[in-house]
Amino acid sequence: MIPEIFIKGFLIGLLVSAPLGPIGVMCIQRTLNRGYMSGFVSGLGAAAADIIFAVIAGFGLTIIINFIEERQIYFQILGGLFVLYIGLRIFYTNPVKQLRLQRLNKPPLSQDFASVFLLTLSNPMAIFLFIAIMAAIKVANDTLSIFEILTLTAGIAGGTILWWFILASIANRFRKRIRLRSIWWLNKITGSVVVLFGIVVLASVWIFK
Repeated sequence: MIPEIFIKGFLIGLLVSAPLGPIGVMCIQRTLNRGYMSGFVSGLGAAAADIIFAVIAGFGLTIIINFIEERQIYFQILGGLFVLYIGLRIFYTNPVKQLRLQRLNKPPLSQDFASVFLLTLSNPMAIFLFIAIMAAIKVANDTLSIFEILTLTAGIAGGTILWWFILASIANRFRKRIRLRSIWWLNKITGSVVVLFGIVVLASVWIFK
């Protein structure tokens, strides 16, 4: 039973992380701009937030879930604004200046981790994604012991961390073949994708309220 729960958790971690959304694009962009560790640690920031969501969903913390449901609009507005801010920062990033800054004073990895952690955490609706996937693969929260839920969470952590490791490794493999001009365009494209995502989040507040 325990190995099966861990494997299911591992699959959940992969399913949640694998879609190449704004976070995935940011991970690739940072790997190409700053190196492997920057991209991987950024991915770990997303993984940490996903683990928190998984714990809330796994333990069925009704108080927190209800709190989020009742204040869904506020979370969407704050999250959308934060996404816009990150997107604009990426869009206006100059790869030449960034490389010079890296040589003189490399940005701390904690900054990469924290920014993506907060960006992922700003969308607490992801908790319901975890609940839906858990239900789809028949992980019954109410019948699991605390140890089994922790095992499930460990599996989720393993799956999501593996995904970010793979993504950063693939991006890093092609890093030396990509010229500064290509990175400049990547920053523009990545920033535009993230900004567009932020606009969609904010627009959905008025469309679905």
